[in-house]
Amino acid sequence: MHTQRARQLAAAALWCLPALALTVPKGLLPFGLLLLVSTLMAPAAVLGARRIGLPLALAGGVALLAMGVAMVSSHWSGGGGIDSRDRLLVLPWAMAWAWALQPPLAALWRGAMVGLACAVVVAFVQVVSGLDRASAWVNAIVFADVVLLLMVLAVFCRPPRSWHWTVFGLACGVVAILFSGTRGAWPGMLLLLGVLVLGSGWKSWRYRMLLMGTGLAGIIALVFVVPGISDQMRLAELQQDIEKIDAGDHDSSAGARLERLRVASDAIAARPWTGVGFAQFDRAMVEQLPACQAPRPAARCHLGHAHNDLAEWAATMGIPGVSALLLLYGVPLLMFLRMWRRAGAPRMRGVAAAGAVLVSVFVLCGLTQSMFAHQTTTSVYAALVGILLGLGLREAEAARKD
Repeated sequence: MHTQRARQLAAAALWCLPALALTVPKGLLPFGLLLLVSTLMAPAAVLGARRIGLPLALAGGVALLAMGVAMVSSHWSGGGGIDSRDRLLVLPWAMAWAWALQPPLAALWRGAMVGLACAVVVAFVQVVSGLDRASAWVNAIVFADVVLLLMVLAVFCRPPRSWHWTVFGLACGVVAILFSGTRGAWPGMLLLLGVLVLGSGWKSWRYRMLLMGTGLAGIIALVFVVPGISDQMRLAELQQDIEKIDAGDHDSSAGARLERLRVASDAIAARPWTGVGFAQFDRAMVEQLPACQAPRPAARCHLGHAHNDLAEWAATMGIPGVSALLLLYGVPLLMFLRMWRRAGAPRMRGVAAAGAVLVSVFVLCGLTQSMFAHQTTTSVYAALVGILLGLGLREAEAARKD
């Protein structure tokens, strides 16, 4: 009886995670509470997930390694803690929980659809009310990145004969990202579109390329035809940034990112095994740039992180940090790719495909943002990757028995 109720709560948790993440303040809290309560209601079932063996050990190992490297680096540098890294422990927990309680994947898809619909409404209201960039209750970059992850769920977790709703969710996601003015989500959007069209199995390759071109043309038309969208996406600002960089001025959004990549490269060259210390990237800025040593340093000197995952982990934690980050991305990605290959599915749909594309999109978003420096993106990555791994392994186990 308790296990059955725990499974019902698990299904509700699966819906709440994508549906409420951006819809309400502290939107991940309902999922966290339901995760805890459902685990406590069926502890024997969740503990039974140790039967997963090596995959669970690997998932737990990479989470512990990432957190451990941060703890050691923080202690060495005299930092104030490990920020949001402890949330990575949700990854193995969610993996065991999903494997044991088997919440329906359809709940995740429905929640993603609700989340995307609410995201575009929130974004529209914020922009109309006068905000420069839609951000819900996080910052604009995190908002766009999470919306993109919800789009991945909407596409690859879809049930049969639900294409009309999936297209609606994608449209909501694209508009919400445009309202956010976040350019860093574009590579991930292109990857999602490419995998969706080229891996769909629709008719001929020529037809797929035509379809992808039509989709890109539609997005471009939306940007340049709808009044205000071009300004919202800060295209003119991007052009100005490039002109400033050419003139040697890095005091701009794009310029600051390039400057921070150079600072990160010099920081890891100077301290390859330790970096400057966990969450201490601004220290490297002050050490290397005269503009950051002035009595009134430029605003870009104190942005808190490198705006690039690899640069952040390399500059602050050295080679151990880079290794931990690569494993945190690479181990789940390899697991998902192995599941997908073994399933032999001709089309890109299902748990394994969703997980592989989700990790890949997260990596691309990490090119322009320190994803693990924010609690929301860290929590969403850990929870979704863990859930999809757990459901995927259970699905593969059932297929072997059949």
